Order: sequence, then C-alpha cells, then structure tokens
Amino acid sequence: MTIDEAIKQFLEHLEIEKGCAPLTVSAYRRYLTRFSEWVAATSPETRPEDIDLDLVRKYRLYLARLTSPSGSPLKKVTQGYYIIALRALLRYLLVKRDIPTLSPEKIDLPKGISRTITFLNSTQVERLLNSPDTSKVIGLRDRAILETLFSTGLRVSELARLNRDQIDLERKEFGVIGKGSKPRVVFLSDTAVEWIRLYLRSREDYFKPLFIRYAGRQEPAKDGEKMRLTTRSIELIVAKYARMCGLPVKTTPHTLRHSFATDLLIGGADIRSVQEMLGHESIRTTQVYTHVTDRQLKEVHRAFHGKGKQVKDE
Repeated sequence: MTIDEAIKQFLEHLEIEKGCAPLTVSAYRRYLTRFSEWVAATSPETRPEDIDLDLVRKYRLYLARLTSPSGSPLKKVTQGYYIIALRALLRYLLVKRDIPTLSPEKIDLPKGISRTITFLNSTQVERLLNSPDTSKVIGLRDRAILETLFSTGLRVSELARLNRDQIDLERKEFGVIGKGSKPRVVFLSDTAVEWIRLYLRSREDYFKPLFIRYAGRQEPAKDGEKMRLTTRSIELIVAKYARMCGLPVKTTPHTLRHSFATDLLIGGADIRSVQEMLGHESIRTTQVYTHVTDRQLKEVHRAFHGKGKQVKDE
C-alpha cells in the first residue's frame, strides 16, 4: 500500500464508518495531502510501514520553515493540525489495517496548541438573548434560535436540520443525530419552549423546517425544504446580535455551545453527563471544559478565601 492509497482509505473510513461531516473529511484531506506531497518530493519510495520518528522530525522541520507567499510562517496551531491529522492516519493504519507503522503516541503535539474555549458569562448570555426585536416574526425566530442554542448545546448543523414535528414541547425534549451518526436526546429549558411556541404561533405556513428564512421568494415545494435556514445564515444571525449588544468576544453558535457546557459544569453537573448532552464520543473532548471551570473556581478562591480570617484579625 502506498501512502496515497492509505490516505484515500483513511478518508473513506472517516466518511463511511465514522460518519464525519464533509468539512471534517475535507480538512483531513487537505492536511494529509501536504504530507503526501512532501514525502513524494523528499523520499518517494516511502510506504506507510516506513514512517518513523526520523521522518516525522524532518516533516515537522519542513512545516516549521514553511512560509506563505507573503513570507509569514505557518502558525504553531496550524502546524499542530497537520500533526494531529498524521497521528489519526497512523492510528487508523495500526488499529484498522494492522499495518506495522509508527505508533501515534510517540509523536508529541507542538506546545501551545491547546484548544482555547471562548464562552459567555451569564450576564453576556442574557444580553445576547434579549437582543432580538420580538415584536416582529424575524425577531421571534431569532430569539427562539438563540434560546435553543443555549438551552441545548446543539451544534449549528444539528440546529439547522431540526424539523417542527421533531420537537416535543410538552416533554421539553427531542432527539438528534450528531457527529458519527450518534443519536442523543437534548432538553429544552422552560424559556426556550416558550419562545419556540411563540415563534411557531406567528407562522402562517406549514413548512417542515423548524427555522426558516424570510428573505427571497417563497419556495413551498418539498414541504418548504428550500425555506430552511442554512448553517451560514444561523452563524450570521448570532454574529449580528453579538454586535448589537456589544459583546467583547467573537460570538458564534459554537460559543453558545461552549457557554452551555461551562454553565452546566460551573453549576455542579458531572462531566459524564455533560459529555452525553454534548454528544462527545470521547470524555477527553469534554475535559477541555474543565480547564475553563478550574479557572473560574480559582477566581472564586482568590476573591473569597481568607476573608473570614481578615475579619477575625481586625
């Protein structure tokens, strides 16, 4: 098997067996194509079983010295993405294909590429949720979108796919199929239920999608499928209200997902439950939020610890 063949089979594995989104597969293809092209240019006879630490060291040196047309070097975090993709390929070859190649655990990730989590505090969330003008149907829709994102921690793609008949407003829950075709149940807050109800009552159509567009001409064919809001439209809606209420951080639907998770953990939820609610396959993905809540607890400790002793001493 050549390296190109290995990459092709790995990408097919991501698409078919892992159920990864097209954008995820495309990103892996981009990162691994650079590795393949570098190998072809430097040691074209290399096969998957020939990959060793010395080859990886040379590849990392190549990435570190790589520059853009403007002369700027490849960012450390981007270099990290290339290495993460290579490690994933090696893990696939070892575990799924029984090819004796380099163990991915022997490849360290670059320092400083730990994932940064941006989230809103309770005051900022409140400002964002209160931003839409709910005297208009578009404002009702947008308030329902914001409330649903914060109440459920849905990914933007999951929110965009929602249909009206999918939502059980009485039980305040519904099922979704997340990454890797993994099903899970998500729960709605009382406030989110109320805003979804108000939004649906304002609609005069029978279109299937839960959240629809109002710009452009109406296209009722196929239960109004072409009226469904796209993920990009939802991202623009969130960004618009973040600007309107002057939030100091870049805010996306994923920021609300982060805010949902940190709100649960700060409130005392256990990490396994948060993992289930987010639809993470691995607990390691969820553990990134504990660093955020640890910082929050540190601030609480700094603000309040020892105050009683100070009063006593006085």
